[in-house]
Amino acid sequence: MEEFIAQLDLNQYLPTALDWATNLLLAFAILIIGIWLAGKVNKAIIKISNRHAQLDDTLFKFFGSVAKYTILAFVGIAVLNRFGVQTASIIALLGAAGLAVGLALQGTLSNLAAGVMLLIFRPYKVDDFIETGDQFGKVAEIDMFTTILQTFDNQRIIIPNSDIWGNKIVNHSHHEIRGVDMRFGIAYDENIDAARAVINKVLDAHPHILNDPKPFVEVETLNNSSVDFLVRPFCHGEHYFDILYSVPEQIKKALDDANIEIPFPHRKVILVNENK
Repeated sequence: MEEFIAQLDLNQYLPTALDWATNLLLAFAILIIGIWLAGKVNKAIIKISNRHAQLDDTLFKFFGSVAKYTILAFVGIAVLNRFGVQTASIIALLGAAGLAVGLALQGTLSNLAAGVMLLIFRPYKVDDFIETGDQFGKVAEIDMFTTILQTFDNQRIIIPNSDIWGNKIVNHSHHEIRGVDMRFGIAYDENIDAARAVINKVLDAHPHILNDPKPFVEVETLNNSSVDFLVRPFCHGEHYFDILYSVPEQIKKALDDANIEIPFPHRKVILVNENK
């Protein structure tokens, strides 16, 4: 009789034990395959950027991480489902938690979205000189949330990406050849052709100013007290600031040597004697 009862208990619990063993093996298989697949997808996405120089590595590392952890989340849900856990409530809970976190981190997520757009469209890259808002400097680093600028006086400026993406961006390093706009005024009594010749002589002697394209030197404005020239020499981008800050002094000295007056604003006052 005891043997019969033991056999009965064995027959009763054996299917349950087999089900648990089967679910355990399947869960383990799902976990191993899921981890392997997540790693392969992550590496495959990163390799896309490695094969194309114009694609940003940071962005594709981020995409790879998102894909990896998304797959692992589904793997975790599938594993729990093998053990009879009701995953619908877990998914609903994760969705609610995600919504709450998204609302709490609106500013951070907007910076993330702006960072993704900046890394996709690449209006600038590391080592470019850019101007955005009231900030100007060399791009030292770009990440998913911020852009770091280094100014000429060695300040480190960290700007949220959303502030840059929603603002005007001037990339001073985009084109290899740059024009440098400068303005100089001479007195109305001076000879325009002689002044132009003096300015051209200074530009021709500068080692970083290109002959092609030819420098532009023409009268731009007839001002109240002066005849104003627009002077635009061309150079390679790395010499832009050298020309911008050296040529005005050279032109001033050359005009002085040629006795060509650079006037300052003045007014003519006429006094009328009303007693006459």
